[in-house]
Amino acid sequence: MTAADRREMLNKVPQVTIFFWIIKVLATTIGETGADFLNVQLGFGLNGTSLAMTVLLAVFLAIQMRKDRYVPWVYWVVVVFLSVVGTLLTDNLSDNLGLSLYVSTAAFTLALMLTFIVWYSNERTLSIHEITSTKREAFYWAAILFTFALGTAAGDLISEQLNLGYLLSGLIFGGSIALVTFAYYALKLNAVVAFWLAYILTRPLGASIGDLLTQSSKDGGLGIGTFTVSGVFLAIIVSLVIYLSGRDQNEPEERT
Repeated sequence: MTAADRREMLNKVPQVTIFFWIIKVLATTIGETGADFLNVQLGFGLNGTSLAMTVLLAVFLAIQMRKDRYVPWVYWVVVVFLSVVGTLLTDNLSDNLGLSLYVSTAAFTLALMLTFIVWYSNERTLSIHEITSTKREAFYWAAILFTFALGTAAGDLISEQLNLGYLLSGLIFGGSIALVTFAYYALKLNAVVAFWLAYILTRPLGASIGDLLTQSSKDGGLGIGTFTVSGVFLAIIVSLVIYLSGRDQNEPEERT
């Protein structure tokens, strides 16, 4: 074990409140619309967008990993870039390698399961409220990346390949999150299991919302445009993060 692995830190993730889930859904939507905006509207292309976003993610992830506590703006910048890169991972598998969405969905499901298995076998916990070492944080961010990639693949599979449309897909994923919430509060579903199920499901929910807002009417969307949607949602995220930054982030919280 290295010195970095032994380094104890204050918990590196935020409290799971309504603000957490609002920002998470908005970030996932930006992952969909932002990638499309850079890829198509600005003409970066899939390869150029992937390279630029991966570099930016690496920079801010390095900043995040060097912190010894939760810093709202750094944490959420990393989440936004992970959302974009997770989307691009699926797009690259589909567009550049020609893999079907069935294959990419299965592949990212397996990758996420393996991440959880290795994480738990090493740390004996998957709780996001015990991210107090560099090793645990590395597992955490790997899991987050795969949830974004899996959510993108599964969302596209249901809305596009199965031709259910963006609105119906959004209702399906929103309803699934409601069922998880009911199971947690009414049926006492394990908190860690409930969290990760909801976290996975918010990705295709956000993607469905993004596609519904930005795709043309002939494709089942509202045609608002990726620049407008990305800009508005990003402004909301910034406002919420500024608000959260002014609050005491070290209040006691329920561990899960």
